[in-house]
Amino acid sequence: MTRLLRSEWTKLRTVRGWVVALALAFVAVVGLGLASGPGGTCDDSCALPTGPDGGEVTDRFTFAHRPLAGDGSITARVASFTGQIPTPEGEPRRELVGWAKAGLIVKDGTRQGSTYAAVLLTGAHGVRVQHDFIHDTAGPADTRWLRLTRAGDTVTGAASADGVRWTTVATVRLPDLPSTVEAGLFVASPQFSETTRDGIGPAGASGSPSEATATFDSITTDGAWTGTGWTGEGIGSRDGGPAAPPPPTVERAGDAVTLTGSGDIAPAVAGASGLGTSLTQTLVGTFLGLVFVLVVATMSVTAEYRAGLIRTTLAANPSRGRILAAKATVVGAVSFVVGVLAAAVVVTAGRTVLEGNGAYVNATPTGTVLRLVFGTGALLAVAAVLGVGLGALVRRGAVAVTAAVVTVVLPYLLAVTVLPDAAADWLLRVTPAAAFAVQQSAHEYAQVDNLYVVASGYFPLPPWGGFAVLAGWAALTLGLAWSRLRGADA
Repeated sequence: MTRLLRSEWTKLRTVRGWVVALALAFVAVVGLGLASGPGGTCDDSCALPTGPDGGEVTDRFTFAHRPLAGDGSITARVASFTGQIPTPEGEPRRELVGWAKAGLIVKDGTRQGSTYAAVLLTGAHGVRVQHDFIHDTAGPADTRWLRLTRAGDTVTGAASADGVRWTTVATVRLPDLPSTVEAGLFVASPQFSETTRDGIGPAGASGSPSEATATFDSITTDGAWTGTGWTGEGIGSRDGGPAAPPPPTVERAGDAVTLTGSGDIAPAVAGASGLGTSLTQTLVGTFLGLVFVLVVATMSVTAEYRAGLIRTTLAANPSRGRILAAKATVVGAVSFVVGVLAAAVVVTAGRTVLEGNGAYVNATPTGTVLRLVFGTGALLAVAAVLGVGLGALVRRGAVAVTAAVVTVVLPYLLAVTVLPDAAADWLLRVTPAAAFAVQQSAHEYAQVDNLYVVASGYFPLPPWGGFAVLAGWAALTLGLAWSRLRGADA
């Protein structure tokens, strides 16, 4: 087998056109990645806060709070909950967005990103208990009474339809919660976004800050509360700009408190929410790099058939399965190296270029960056193996190259440029192009509305699940090629 591998490596490196094509694959991935991408006007002020788990978060809301120096509870009824959304015509539309929130919260001070737990009523998703931004537990759908109880490092959220019979929604543990916290009432209303469609292409998105108003009454507290009244403020509020949200307000009328505000308490996501650009954007040139790799992979087999050299190869080593395996191994290994080197360059330099253009690039964990780099290499390598299989199966260069590009690259291009979202998702589940999911760097959260589509860097399958689809197609194609090579004359 070592002799076969050396022979296939010699063939590959001595064909100038193939070497040039692999070099062009590197240039395509790096060049398009550095040339493409959104601009903006961001500077250091655009940086998002980080939550207790180290991920970027949105932590902006209207807060009426008092210190709680130990254990205690707060109970309140959400007497009214309304919202509005700006329109291009200037007259706001009276509508509460689905993940608008009004409720009770216990938080480690007022610093953005600090640990917290909350029980809340939403615009369209019933009562929830949420904590530390990424955790969400559903509660009853039609209740207005809320209660939040702190006991040591545990916080319990409960809901009631009548203020008498209570249902525990969830109890969460917050080991970093200090002895004295800020607790009270809050309201938030996240960025409103809606899909737009022009013709048959994929959906786009547009949106603007929304606003919510909640009135709380029947407010009672128990335990180690200090202070004599509620302190109202906007956590993380920002001023200026035509798209800036309205300023937060806190009003008191008798025993009722009315809060108005915008923002959200949730994980930060890239895309329609306008909270940044994912690092996946730097890898947009992968599809063109794949074209060059697939040409080399298929031609490494079909060129021998066209020139009649396959007879010499088979005569020198009658084990046809080993010959096919050697070709796939060499082309796959070289493609892997090309992909890893190109991805390493572009995800490093690409972030600098995007930020230099004024775009905010979401922070990406080291593990995810490594997956982007080595996953891109694996994507090119296994696609090359698929190309070798198609070349051996079809044995005609133009047909094999066309088949490889149509099955691997075209579905991705259709998904991001032409097809409606449902059709794009289907293609990226069943075709070899599903492997592009290995390049996803942004997370999808059920509790955050967003346009989770491939054009925004989201894929219908998890990263390694999508890669497994390509691996399955490559194994099937290689198996069929081996069967034909074994059963038919060259």
